[in-house]
Amino acid sequence: MQKIKFWKMSGAGNDFVLITGRRGTAALKRLAVKLCSRRTGAGTDGLLCVNGAGRGAVSVRYFNSDGSEAFCGNGSRCSALWARANRLAKAGRFTLRTSAGDLEAEVTGRGRVRMSMPDVRGASLRHRGSWPAGVGEVHFLDTGVPHAVVPVKDLERLDVRGLGRALRFHRAFGRGGANVDFVKVSGGTVRVRTYERGVEDETLACGTGITASAVALALDGRVKPPVRLESRGGDVFKVWLNPEGRGASDLVIEGPARMVFQGEIEC
Repeated sequence: MQKIKFWKMSGAGNDFVLITGRRGTAALKRLAVKLCSRRTGAGTDGLLCVNGAGRGAVSVRYFNSDGSEAFCGNGSRCSALWARANRLAKAGRFTLRTSAGDLEAEVTGRGRVRMSMPDVRGASLRHRGSWPAGVGEVHFLDTGVPHAVVPVKDLERLDVRGLGRALRFHRAFGRGGANVDFVKVSGGTVRVRTYERGVEDETLACGTGITASAVALALDGRVKPPVRLESRGGDVFKVWLNPEGRGASDLVIEGPARMVFQGEIEC
C-alpha cells in the first residue's frame, strides 16, 4: 500500500479526484474505480491525472468512475484551475493536452475558467430513432464525446435517471451509446440536466453536455450565441460558437471551477 496525495475538485458540482505523477493506463483505470468510490474512496464522478507537458503546456487524462477513459469538459477546466494555482501553467492562456486534442484555457477570475472546445462536425438534428414515451425530438452530436440533446417541457419533474438510462444505450447512437442532455429554454437561458455515461447517473453539471446543448439549440434556431446555460446545480455557464452548416467552430465554454480540499489516501 502507498499513500497518494490528491485534490478534490468541483466544476459546478461535477466532482473529481485529481492526482499527479506518471502512471500507465491500467493503473489509472484501477485508481479511478478505487478513488472515485462514494463509500470507500474520495467520492467523485471521475479521476483526473494532470502533469506538465513541456513549454508551459499541461497534460490531462480523465477516467470515469467506472474506469473508462474519456474527454471531460468540466474536468479539463478544473485541471486548468489546479495547474495555474500550482504554477504548472503560466498566467494568461495556456494549452491543455487532452484526449480531444489541444485546448486553450485561461483562468478568467476567482473560480472561473474559460476553455476552447473541439469543433463539432456532422450534428444530426432530429436524429432518427424510435424513442421512449415522453421523448419527442432528439439531436445527436459529438463535443469530444457523443451527446443526445433532448428538449423537454417539464425539466424539474423529469425522471432523468430512468429516461436517461433508456436513451443512453439506444441503438440509434451506436455501440458506445451517448450522454443524454435534457434541455429547456426559459427566459433566454438554457437549463440543462445530464445523464452521464461512465458515471451512469445524473450529475450536477457536464461541460461537454452544456456545450452540446448550446450547439444543438443554436443550430436549431432556438438560441443565438453567446448562449447562457444553467446546470442542475444552479451554476451559470456561457458558450461562444460559430454555427457552420451541420456543425460549429470557435467553441469556447466558461464556467465555475474550484478546489474543494486536498488529502492523502492509501492505495
